[in-house]
Amino acid sequence: MSHAAIALRDISFTWPGQRTPTLALDRFEVQAQEQVFVSGPSGSGKSTLLALIGGINSAQSGTVTILEQSLASLAGARRDRFRVDHIGFIFQQFNLIPYLSILDNVMLPCRFSTYRRERALTQGSNVLNAAQSLLRSLDLAPTLWSRAVTQLSIGQQQRVAAARALIGRPEIVVADEPTSALDSDRQQGFLDLIQQECRQTGASLVFVSHDQRLAQRFDRRIALNDINRCAQLEESA
Repeated sequence: MSHAAIALRDISFTWPGQRTPTLALDRFEVQAQEQVFVSGPSGSGKSTLLALIGGINSAQSGTVTILEQSLASLAGARRDRFRVDHIGFIFQQFNLIPYLSILDNVMLPCRFSTYRRERALTQGSNVLNAAQSLLRSLDLAPTLWSRAVTQLSIGQQQRVAAARALIGRPEIVVADEPTSALDSDRQQGFLDLIQQECRQTGASLVFVSHDQRLAQRFDRRIALNDINRCAQLEESA
């Protein structure tokens, strides 16, 4: 039986300055190698959930266990290292470094993580080759690779963020609205790549989106409003 790659228990999270929690979960689990689609309207706590999974924020109560590691037991620097070693993030706002080239942005996780750098060698003969292979798969032409990311369209930046998340084959990939700026054809190609890469490496995938048409491609669908007690209380008020 596979172990849970992600396990949240009895979670309550309140943003500073707010009187009521944004997220209150009894249980949220994603199994190893599982691909899960998470949906919910704006303000339902989707990005908050992903920030807790990545240890970017910490819940006021409850436990977050990632790959059998309790994040609460890790101090800030160790938690950051754990995240870069094991979790590939595709942020809604991309979080690309504007003064770096496309290639340097993609290779960035391997600069901070020896673990990711070693695993990247299963994607190419070296880290540079691994980055180039991912960019080709995401339909980003070699003529773009030396450009600063600020010279790219929003859709192109989104694909660079995906390549950065996938390099070094992390055990967990977290994607926050990653297809919102892509046209239909590139959207399907993007999903093909990210899901295939996760299947090949045995990575778990947590994919957040408003686009319900994509849900059928995943092993399981979770409507966050159905499990977030804060949303349920608002609906009944």
